[in-house]
Parts: sequence; C-alpha cells; structure tokens
Amino acid sequence: MKRTINSLLLTLAITGLMTACAVTSPNTQTSKNISKLEKKSLLQKANRLNNQGVKAYRKGDYKSSINYYLESIKIKEKVLGTEHLNTATSYNNLGLVYKRTGEYDKALIYITEGLKIREKSLGRIDSQTAQSYNNLGMLLAAMGKTKKAIKYTKKTIEIKEQIVHKEKIDIAISYNNLAVLQEEAGDYQNALKSYFKAMKINEKVFGKEHQVTQGNYANIALLYYTMKNFDEARKYAKMAKKGSAEEMQLAPITVKGTSE
Repeated sequence: MKRTINSLLLTLAITGLMTACAVTSPNTQTSKNISKLEKKSLLQKANRLNNQGVKAYRKGDYKSSINYYLESIKIKEKVLGTEHLNTATSYNNLGLVYKRTGEYDKALIYITEGLKIREKSLGRIDSQTAQSYNNLGMLLAAMGKTKKAIKYTKKTIEIKEQIVHKEKIDIAISYNNLAVLQEEAGDYQNALKSYFKAMKINEKVFGKEHQVTQGNYANIALLYYTMKNFDEARKYAKMAKKGSAEEMQLAPITVKGTSE
C-alpha cells in the first residue's frame, strides 16, 4: 500500500504572503534612481499584486495567481533587487504554484533560486532555508527523483534539529516524509528507522491514543507486512486501533517566518 508524503508545509506557506514585504536584507542591486516615495508606492503595489496572487491561489485560479506573482516580482526586482529576501520569498511562492500546475521545470528554477538567496542572506541554519530545502525535496519527489528528494529532506531534518528544538512536531513530519521516500526507494531498514523516530516524538507530544501516533503505528505495521515480518506487523496493527495510515491526517508543519 503506497504511503502519501505529507506536504502540508507547501499549502501553509502561501498563506503567509500577506506580510512578506516586512522582511529586509542587505542588497546591492536596488535601483538608485528610485526616490523613497516612489519606492514605497511601488512596494505597496507589489504587495497588492502579491495578495491578489494569494487569493487567486486559494480559489484554485492558478493561472491568475501566476500572473499576479510575476507582476509583483518584476516590481520587487526593480526596487529591491534579485538578491533580496523579499524577492526570494516571491520566487519560492511562484515556484510552488508552478508545482501545483505540474510545470515542474519552472518550479525547479524558482524554488532553487529562492533557496540560493536564503542560504546567502540567512545562512544554512535558518528556518526559511529549511523551508526551501523542504519545498525542493517535495518538488523532486513529485518529479520522481526520489534519491535527490531524500537528500534534501535529510537536509531539512538536519537544520530543524539544530534550530527548531521546540517544534518537535515539524521534525516528526519530516522523519515521516523521509521514511515514505526511503520506502519508495526500497530502503526498508532505513525507512523503518525513520518511522520509529517520528513515532517516538509523536508518542511524547501527543500520546499513544492520538490519531497522529496511531498513523505512525499503521505505517510501521504496513511496512513490516511488506517486509514479511508478520509478527511485528500484527503487533503494530493492534496498536493502530483507530484506523489505517491512509485515514490519518497529520498535523500541518508550521515553520516560523516562512511563506507557500
């Protein structure tokens, strides 16, 4: 039975765009010929276009959403430059919309560019950089590039373990995503280890009776069944008494200071 990667981080990220322009970063590519008043006016327009892009996305009108984002990006590139964190956020979000429309090559360009800017401006150990790694990993998974997806999902986990100590739920979801990818790649032993890491965190956070933890038990039972370890499969199937893994809805990832 095929597992489903929890990519709710991608869905949540776009909801934070309304305040994206509050972020600032050093930038040498900003146009010097724009007055402060004109700059303020242009950024307000970029914000309006950005927010219209959010609304269109939420309505499922992805074509309009892309057009709004492209207009907003043109202004941001003119006013802020192509290496500003605000511009990086827009690149990331546009890439995620392209991912939703199945235009993976375009999505890869924009998500990768957003990641480069975040790494340069914020460093590798930052929640926004972790978000970009996660988004890139999920995109590569959608493209069928499982090994590369595993690589970036591991990087996401490494960063979160260093900087998001209190956000244990996020780490558990990333471990679960990694387990799904490892299982798809046929690496059952490491998939099992990743499932157990997610399970241990969720047992502490939610308890054994919660549906999230129950979903972990069901995933482990199904993997043991695939591995023909029927005794362990029965053991965890009994623990997953509230339903199968496919019926479980994992809590959404919430990474501070990020956007979809």
